[in-house]
Amino acid sequence: MTIVDRASIDALRTEYRLGVPVLSGSGAEGRFDAKAVDCPFVFRHAGLFYMMYVGYDGEGYQTALASSADLVNWTFQGLMLERLDDPSRWDRVGAAGSWMLLESDDLHAVPTLQKVDGKYWMIYHSYPDVGYEAGGAVMGLAYCEDEALLNWTRLDRPVFTYEGGADWERGGLYKCCVVRQAGTYWMFYNAKEKDEWPWTEQIGAAWSTDLIHWTRSPRNPLLPVREGSFYRQFLSDPCIKYHDGRWYNFAFGFDGEHSQGALAVSEDLARWETMAEPWLPAGGPGELDETHAHKSSVLSWNGTLYHFYCACRPAREGDPTVVEYGAGIREFRCITVASSRAWGEGGLEG
Repeated sequence: MTIVDRASIDALRTEYRLGVPVLSGSGAEGRFDAKAVDCPFVFRHAGLFYMMYVGYDGEGYQTALASSADLVNWTFQGLMLERLDDPSRWDRVGAAGSWMLLESDDLHAVPTLQKVDGKYWMIYHSYPDVGYEAGGAVMGLAYCEDEALLNWTRLDRPVFTYEGGADWERGGLYKCCVVRQAGTYWMFYNAKEKDEWPWTEQIGAAWSTDLIHWTRSPRNPLLPVREGSFYRQFLSDPCIKYHDGRWYNFAFGFDGEHSQGALAVSEDLARWETMAEPWLPAGGPGELDETHAHKSSVLSWNGTLYHFYCACRPAREGDPTVVEYGAGIREFRCITVASSRAWGEGGLEG
């Protein structure tokens, strides 16, 4: 039986794409973002909007912070999680910020950070080998007492790993999302079944009361791939918000060629219905998101819905940054935004 409510669904549409990057990599040798930026997480703090995001320099991810007054023009503030010069650390290659605890999971609440025990908390993931997402990643926990959000202390050991997991996740973990339900943290995460390409990524969940000890759902994966669909190879990178009596997951699907924004709906966080059509389709030839439109961060502000995401297209001569993969694939990768209202000169119309 379907749980999709069309009126509620229509209120979540963001059909107006800005069409240009709001953040791009620097292209500067030695900089954390020399090759690309990725994985936005947008919230409001101390009277401004902030974006946690990751940069890739050819070796691994590092996590940065940018600020904005208008959600379009962003200024780099500094690094939150840098590469560590410590060969004994499990996260020495890099650390990719996934999620920070929020005061509310409601889509229409202002997304502000929650303090627990007087600290802000972040879950991040780290890959063991040098290269683009090389090896099986595991998850760590970090905290911050600094209102500038730049001085983070990492716990010494990972808090969640693929070791001991089921077959579908034994190749390593990826980005996660954390929401609260009845006093329990639910962590939704995607994972792969093996480390050799081509692999499959699916979304599961785990529960915790302290953010350190996690119990996997016996029903995992809760959001599986589906043969013949636009998410037949990946259903990945959850971003879950509560809206109009239901939970909505702004994930993405991958069919072997294009990553496109997906939308799944649940009444209880345990049973999900994934919509058959892409929620944020890849763009047309030549557009910023021609190859991929994925890795979402969604928020509502002053009656307008903003959908931040990572956009990719084939690399061109003159691009400030280029990411190279196997088989000669070269991409320009950046962060952009779509909105529920039309864009005018310098911002939203009206």
